[in-house]
Amino acid sequence: MPEKARLNQRALVIGLTVLGCVLMLVFGLRTLHALKRLRSAPPPPPFAAEVSTDVETIEDWMTIPFISRAYRVPPEVLFEALQIPPHGNEKKSLKELNEEYYPNEDGYVLAAVKAAILAHQPPSAPAPPTAPQP
Repeated sequence: MPEKARLNQRALVIGLTVLGCVLMLVFGLRTLHALKRLRSAPPPPPFAAEVSTDVETIEDWMTIPFISRAYRVPPEVLFEALQIPPHGNEKKSLKELNEEYYPNEDGYVLAAVKAAILAHQPPSAPAPPTAPQP
């Protein structure tokens, strides 16, 4: 094989190797970015198809928007009940909000959110009358 053909072949191999490394880097970074966004997304509300009514299932790791979707209560109602601004607090858990705004009152935010949800729920419908048994 002539020397020039070898140099061309070597340059082609090096060029394709560099191109492959660049492509791996680009798509690897895109994958890492997608995973980062996926991890930062809150989990879906429990039983998303049903409206949850049992406030005892609320835990301090949940965020206001998460609870708002699960219990079908506008987030403004919950932020108003806590007397805190919504801006900048949407991604904070109830525990973080409690530590930031009510550090001396353990569990205050959790209790206030539960009370606000109960107050916002419509009254339960009375049971339909039953027919008298003969």
